[in-house]
Amino acid sequence: MRVKYMYAKKCHDRPDGNCQFVACNGSSGLGLYSRPFIESFEETPMLVAVLTYMGYGILTIFGYLRDFLRDWKIERCHIAREREEQRDFVPLYQDFENFYTRNLYMRIRDSWNRPICSVPGAKMDLVERVSPDYNWTFDYTGKVVEGVINMGSYNYLGFAENTGYCADASAEVTMKYGVGVASTRQEMGNLDRHEEMEELVAKFLGVESAMAFGMGFATNSMNIPALTGKGCLILSDELNHASLVLGARLSGSTIRVFKHNNMQSLEKMLRDAIVHGQPRTHRPWKKILILVEGIYSMEGSIVRLPEVIALKKRYRAYLYLDEAHSIGALGPGGRGVVDYFGLDPRDVDVMMGTFTKSFGAAGGYIGGRKELMEYLRSHSHSAVYAASMSPPVVEQIIASMKCIMGEDGTTLGRDRVQQLAENTLYFRRKLTEMGFIIYGNNDSPVVPMMLYMPAKIGAFGREMLKRNIGVVVVGFPATPIIESRARFCISAAHTKDMLDTVTIPPMLGLYPLSPPSPPPRTQTSRAGRYTVFYDIPVLMQGPV
Repeated sequence: MRVKYMYAKKCHDRPDGNCQFVACNGSSGLGLYSRPFIESFEETPMLVAVLTYMGYGILTIFGYLRDFLRDWKIERCHIAREREEQRDFVPLYQDFENFYTRNLYMRIRDSWNRPICSVPGAKMDLVERVSPDYNWTFDYTGKVVEGVINMGSYNYLGFAENTGYCADASAEVTMKYGVGVASTRQEMGNLDRHEEMEELVAKFLGVESAMAFGMGFATNSMNIPALTGKGCLILSDELNHASLVLGARLSGSTIRVFKHNNMQSLEKMLRDAIVHGQPRTHRPWKKILILVEGIYSMEGSIVRLPEVIALKKRYRAYLYLDEAHSIGALGPGGRGVVDYFGLDPRDVDVMMGTFTKSFGAAGGYIGGRKELMEYLRSHSHSAVYAASMSPPVVEQIIASMKCIMGEDGTTLGRDRVQQLAENTLYFRRKLTEMGFIIYGNNDSPVVPMMLYMPAKIGAFGREMLKRNIGVVVVGFPATPIIESRARFCISAAHTKDMLDTVTIPPMLGLYPLSPPSPPPRTQTSRAGRYTVFYDIPVLMQGPV
């Protein structure tokens, strides 16, 4: 058994057979964590990995056979391709990407992009569709599949609804302001509601100032280039979202990727950056920016923020925290991963998040020091050129945020935050008892359940829909080729009966890889292949 956290005390065997590691911060005995931090990532079993590769191999062989038949006009090809007179042109598509789309993805395309014709709440209505040509095209039957349990939306606090306090407030603002501003914030599109929203966001986060943007993806991809440039170094988690990756690439900065949630990997890169400086010239970096997420949407893991902040302070770097999935979904007050760990928001230089999930709205925000916000207002492309947020969307954000903060005069928001935490623990425990392999942190409302084999991706989604359960299934290239999964997103709007319906074995119709058994003595972590049962894990000795 190997533990890659420094200064870990001896492992104490507990009566239940689990192994728990307790670490201390030098001689003081004070850890960086004030609560248990439990995550599990079980490696793909060897037999399952072999069978998965065999499945993809068989699909690939049959794909090349079908391409041969299409070239000889024996089988009709439905996919768009270059005309005969353009054969000497540079192809529009890379060969393997096109091959994968028409021969693998197309076989299970019906598992995605299902049209919804209702509010995506705890239950939703889907438009029924059929395909006469094996998912190349879809026909709508005119029927509606009603009452589908929604296990795929990021509606963490249940604010995606068309009735209630938030909906009424948005409707009232629509009558006064209309549905669009038709201008940028710097020209004629700055409303009093925008100002109020940004002040409320800053108060909610506990920072000096905040500013909002109309698109969550652009909040990352357009603001990171405004913060760093040539001569700067970006240290990015290997599982960061595409918006963070794109923003880092557009910035022109040097990018180095550290292993997911692995503080040893991050510290090594920080140390090397300080010692060696820039390539060739060895001059000091102008800035070192660490990019991490609060909750990783494909893994269900939570960032080790206390350790990241400790490293950031020790090596005098800057920290950019993306709380798209954690804001509203973590912490006793719903204030995200900073609230979850009980940290000071001022220790995070750039606090980013989105309104598209917990708040049931659209857009994103950045919070931090007032000087930073003033700089971004004049240098960020999203702030200068993008249209203002729609007034009813702004009001939805204000109303839902006030509800979470308790400023609406009720305890509805706090009750939803608590209900989400309870639903998350209950659902994860049920899946574990059934023997399924699930990833992530115990407190993460994102619950990946491993499927592995390509045939199970489409089969799982279809079988669940037959039972009026809507789920998201994910496979290659969104995940590693041997780690296909179904991703459940828990909501405060889910009732215990709904969660029981999803997890009752006869309803599920699919069986785990092995019978239920007690948790193993060790569970493997992707962030260095070590046991992940902690009480107070720490990173280093001495003052930070």
